[in-house]
Amino acid sequence: MSLHRWLMGMAALLALAACSGTRTPGPVHFFAEGMPERLSDWNVLYVDDGRLRLNAQVQPYDLDTALFTDYAHKLRTVWMPAGTSARYQPDEALDFPVGTIISKTFYYPRGEGDTVLRSDDAGPEADGGLTLGKVRLVETRLLVRREAGWIALPYVWNAEQDEARLMRTGELVPLTLAGTDGKHEQVEYMVPDENQCAGCHGTDLKSRQIFPIGPKARHLNHDFAYADGPANQLDHWQRIGYLGEVPQGELPRNAAWNDAQAPLEARARSYLDINCGHCHSQKGAARTSGMWLDANTHDPLRLGRCKLPIAAGQGTGNRAWDIMPGAPDDSILTYRIESTDPGVMMPELGRSIVHEEGVELIRQWIAAMSAQECGA
Repeated sequence: MSLHRWLMGMAALLALAACSGTRTPGPVHFFAEGMPERLSDWNVLYVDDGRLRLNAQVQPYDLDTALFTDYAHKLRTVWMPAGTSARYQPDEALDFPVGTIISKTFYYPRGEGDTVLRSDDAGPEADGGLTLGKVRLVETRLLVRREAGWIALPYVWNAEQDEARLMRTGELVPLTLAGTDGKHEQVEYMVPDENQCAGCHGTDLKSRQIFPIGPKARHLNHDFAYADGPANQLDHWQRIGYLGEVPQGELPRNAAWNDAQAPLEARARSYLDINCGHCHSQKGAARTSGMWLDANTHDPLRLGRCKLPIAAGQGTGNRAWDIMPGAPDDSILTYRIESTDPGVMMPELGRSIVHEEGVELIRQWIAAMSAQECGA
């Protein structure tokens, strides 16, 4: 073949690649130390042809019930080095190998003008990616498993939506939420700083180490809409080598908080488990409150029913018990999840507005309890 014909052939191939609008990214880059300034340095997610795409072997996943974050939608992914897999644990988060990178991208569907939509999270597109013309990317948080343990890194997306930069001190992002009723709500979306990330993910107060919160068996044990069809996430992870041996029989499974067909008790407990249980547990930062809201707590008093608060002051709203069965208006729990006062609101981080649908679920749950539990 002549040099001229070879050059012509290469030019044609390059033109075809340019027309296709896609590129083949390099491999995922695990940094064993340091804090890269750009999200793209990790190469877990990449922007190409107007889309946010997932690199090879980066797996999307979701949770039965997600932590509320000012109505943000979330694209979750996990990547593990070749030849490694997570170890199943019945209660705690899966035990991930060194080299694991977990990402969570917070975004909103775009509305008219500069607004973003307040809507239910429908999940990513079929291939796990997102079309940037349809969404506004806000931040991507990484949890990275190194030899010494996990580190949390928050990256904030720029206005051009083509890169996210490390923001160790956090950030406030002003947004205008547009509801289906036509009402607009101004939100100061808070990107947490490193200490705040560690505050939530420090699920074991004694060790002070941080751990993933979402990828527990009970949150993953349901079908996900993969590109080649729906499949149970735990089964899928085993099939691709991301999860080791799983016990036979029925595995723990939380209800989806917004599944109207599921029992009210199961829905409310699932909601409290993911939004509150990482702190309000036997090991968590709020363990001294005596109110434990994780899925493994079953003692009614520990769950707050007919329980006097340990801390006094404005956080009680002058209400006598953490949960007054049958009376949501007299329960401290509802007072705190309905508040946006920084000195009162629960959870303390992750939201600046009230999750109206979540509050209504908890109110219904408390209203359905019998007042006789407290000897009334």
